[in-house]
Amino acid sequence: MSELLARFLIGGFIVSFFSVLGEVFRPKSFAGLFGAAPSIALATIGITIASRGKAYAAVEARSMIFGAIAFLLYGASVSWMLIHYKRRALTATVVLMPVWFAASFAFWLAIRQLP
Repeated sequence: MSELLARFLIGGFIVSFFSVLGEVFRPKSFAGLFGAAPSIALATIGITIASRGKAYAAVEARSMIFGAIAFLLYGASVSWMLIHYKRRALTATVVLMPVWFAASFAFWLAIRQLP
């Protein structure tokens, strides 16, 4: 329960900090980018370092990086479909979800091969 509370408090503080950064910088669309993902990742890594050590946190950070790359591939493919085929956003996001899953699975398989 204390880890959950710590995650909530740290995440809330960092979300607020990044929201302020989003308000300060232009364009305002950065506010959403700065709002959630970095704060959750930083809170998770901080708690992981405190509870399980730096080595475990390094593995978690590597997994987050590969997950972000897989999501980037998914987002790029959705964007490509929306621009080139003029599909509805819901259609593109649902149809291309296997791209995200396949990239994530491929990264997971690649990580398993590492020492």
